[in-house]
Amino acid sequence: MTEQQFQQLIESSVRSQYRFRGHWEEFDSDESMTVNHQKIHSVLSELESRLNDNFPFFHPRYAGQMLKPPHPVAVAAYLMAMQINPNNHALDGGPATAHMEMEVVQQFASMFGYQEHLGHLTSSGTIANLEALWVARSIHPAKAIACSPDAHYTHRRMCEVLQVPSIVVDVTDIKALEAEFRKGTIGTLVVTIGTTGTGSVEPLNQILPLANRYGVRIHADCAYGGFFMLLAGVEQPIIQPKPFLSLKDCDSIVIDPHKHGLQPYGCGCILFRDPGVGTVYKHDSPYTYFTSNKLHLGEISLECSRAGAAAAALWATLQCIPLSSTDGFGGILTKTREAALLWDTDISQLHGWKRYVKPDLDIVTYFNVPNTFSASSVSHQSQQVFDLAMNNGAHPLFLATMNVDSSTILQQYPDFIADTPRTKIIRSVLMKPEHKFTAHKFIQELDRIAHSA
Repeated sequence: MTEQQFQQLIESSVRSQYRFRGHWEEFDSDESMTVNHQKIHSVLSELESRLNDNFPFFHPRYAGQMLKPPHPVAVAAYLMAMQINPNNHALDGGPATAHMEMEVVQQFASMFGYQEHLGHLTSSGTIANLEALWVARSIHPAKAIACSPDAHYTHRRMCEVLQVPSIVVDVTDIKALEAEFRKGTIGTLVVTIGTTGTGSVEPLNQILPLANRYGVRIHADCAYGGFFMLLAGVEQPIIQPKPFLSLKDCDSIVIDPHKHGLQPYGCGCILFRDPGVGTVYKHDSPYTYFTSNKLHLGEISLECSRAGAAAAALWATLQCIPLSSTDGFGGILTKTREAALLWDTDISQLHGWKRYVKPDLDIVTYFNVPNTFSASSVSHQSQQVFDLAMNNGAHPLFLATMNVDSSTILQQYPDFIADTPRTKIIRSVLMKPEHKFTAHKFIQELDRIAHSA
């Protein structure tokens, strides 16, 4: 989208607010709200200057973290609704955006294969996961919540908040997992579909039959990987489809539209397969009133006030970029996945580079091997490559580093010397479709940088 087209979108969003206000009688704004125009321009000019202290999240040369700007459609829609500032806690606070929220949540539920559902948007994936674990505690109040060592660290932190015992278990070791289930102490297991470290997809399809046998609830944390569900049902999927196709049988699912959904922060979503969990939310507030007997989102949410603008932005985005396997979001994710495969192939073929784990989605982990193949030397080299790439003159390349257990490298490469418990490696998040067309060039640049380190 060109600058002129984007500017037209923003101007249209602003004009819509004045048309909305034009439906009502005029009034004089109180003078206490007046700010000198020159002061406003001065402050915004300083803001622009300060915002230059950011990395270029919009550019393919940024492949460091799970960050990218929202789509222009989302920006325009958010601005349009934000000027009204609806609150999706109740239909009274945002009737239009509350209905939009219900529509987009229904689209997500359908995407995952839920026949029935209860769900809503949240202010983040963390809050969505907190809500899922809160419901899990209410259903199994005397039992622990388990997750893998690679699950997001907030799951264990949220167990502390909820005062629920937490257990860390290797979900890839099905026999060990069954041994834990057999003890009868686990009420809910968190399965991650797209870990934040490596983007790995945990074997949900193997875990579910076991969980059903022992009466363990399954919560799927799809905050990062959820949108890849769109690629699971195609004829020749470029992801492993079985874990995704099993999501319909999970008790709850979290997805983060502010990651692959092209939304501004913050926008998460929680879904429950059984609408009956709504009874957990029952509450009574003496000052809360509703002008309608219809469902109000605040009745099925831990949060109270939530930005209706987030629902408007997501609704408009899904109208323009549908949840389709072949085009829309499916077309975008196909390219990010292909970018990861290209990046991984190049790394595997270049002398002196090694893969850490094979990418399941669009995050690639790898490292350059210096003269001595040891944990300390690889860590030093990774930091050198990271620093040199980020400060590479007019064409920097922004990556990320990640600390992993040295033993995991030793398992793959017997000649590795684990002289320190942890090893620093390089991590690239290729969540822009443009990465497909720049992957080879960037790897060649990295190789030159590594040789100069």
